[in-house]
Amino acid sequence: MKRLLLVNTNLEKYPYPIPPLGICLLASYLKPWYEVNVYDGVFDEGRTLVDLVQAYDPDYIGFSIRNIDDVVADKTIFYMDRIISDFIRPVQQISKAPIIVGGCGFSVFPDEIMELTGADYGVVGEGEEVFLSLLRCLDKGKPAVLLPRVLMKDNVGRIAASHKRYLPYHSIPFSEMDRHIDFMPYRQRGVFSIQTKRGCALKCIYCNYPGIEGKKYRLRDPHDIAREIEEAMDRLGKVTFEFVDSTFNEPAGHAEDICRAIIQRKIHPQLRTMGINPRNTSSELFDLMMHAGFRQIDVTPDSAAPTVIKNLKKRFTLEDITRVALLTRMYDLPTMWFFLFGGPGETVETVAQTRNFIGLYINEEDMVLMHAGLRIYPNTPLEKIALKEGVIQSGESLFYPSPYYFSADTPKKRLDKMLKEIRDTFHNCLPAAESSPSPEMIQKALNMRKEKGLTEPMFRTLLRIRKDEGRRTKDEGRRT
Repeated sequence: MKRLLLVNTNLEKYPYPIPPLGICLLASYLKPWYEVNVYDGVFDEGRTLVDLVQAYDPDYIGFSIRNIDDVVADKTIFYMDRIISDFIRPVQQISKAPIIVGGCGFSVFPDEIMELTGADYGVVGEGEEVFLSLLRCLDKGKPAVLLPRVLMKDNVGRIAASHKRYLPYHSIPFSEMDRHIDFMPYRQRGVFSIQTKRGCALKCIYCNYPGIEGKKYRLRDPHDIAREIEEAMDRLGKVTFEFVDSTFNEPAGHAEDICRAIIQRKIHPQLRTMGINPRNTSSELFDLMMHAGFRQIDVTPDSAAPTVIKNLKKRFTLEDITRVALLTRMYDLPTMWFFLFGGPGETVETVAQTRNFIGLYINEEDMVLMHAGLRIYPNTPLEKIALKEGVIQSGESLFYPSPYYFSADTPKKRLDKMLKEIRDTFHNCLPAAESSPSPEMIQKALNMRKEKGLTEPMFRTLLRIRKDEGRRTKDEGRRT
């Protein structure tokens, strides 16, 4: 059996470390045909990778590229430099095994990353079926040029026409992450990632998610999801599970069925989720989520100004956002809110509308993350808008430096000033550039949680510290 090494190149640990779900799913899918080893670079940061390659001597090496940059206009971090210097180049210098790159970050900029890394092959979109087909071609010495969603050194920019084909999700096994990587470093601040579907039927103007996974939902069986959680709990004991779908409660009814399946198994997990869409929320959904074991959610309205909501094509209304805000308070469900400022149609007045909504409806114990500007990605409606308005030029690279869209009425300097005013008014509101806590604050929060036996989400503990520090600063200012 030939050996395959899969490498997670993600280096980001804040606000909390994310385990490599995609690579682990790929490893589980390929293990009947290949001996698969997974290297997780989140904590090791490439330090022992060369030694592993020399000892394992893989026949093929796959690198997963999750993040290109940090999507923060104020402090853009370009991750590709370290991905190449700390992971890819050292391996290329000591191994003749074919280098295959993939992952969601790669899938957005495949041509640029193929050229930058010098990889032999690239897989665009989800990798299970395509990766297996590629390896089988390489095993037999056959050309891989016609494989769907595969790039080669000598055919960059030409992907086979069948690139829209995706697997039914029931064909993909459980990730079994803890069997592929050392899960211990994730237990304190991290999560066990669970995906409930692939694809997205929404049409938000800035999002490239449908381009990566397809525009139609492929839903997992709710009972399979509950069983995966139960089996992971049997192996790991107490751990937090996070549903990593971009929108957990889309399409309507699927989230409710997942909660019912978990409740039926009587397993009592600790759950959190990304991306609650305001339009498909109800007291029934929240009641089921609380009984299933949810301890934290993320809500992503992007704006509370009706004009901006419409321009972003969010498919929900201010009434929907108000309802979900009231539900989070009614159920006392800790929530992180995400707002994007500066999109098409944003004005001083619309920023004020969102600010007023935050003050009226959002629990002061819940965190509000404020992003200034919208990252422009290829093949999105926002790219077309930016071209039409002259924000970017035809042929301009969207890869690096990272381009951002700002409404003409809220240019970056003006918007930054307004967001800082919101931050100074509400202690729970943070511009994205200030959202990553320092290592010292993280340690202080860990100590506080241990001393006081706190079980609240970490962000609430960090907000307590920030509020106390802000109060002390004001007191000292008054004394001087």
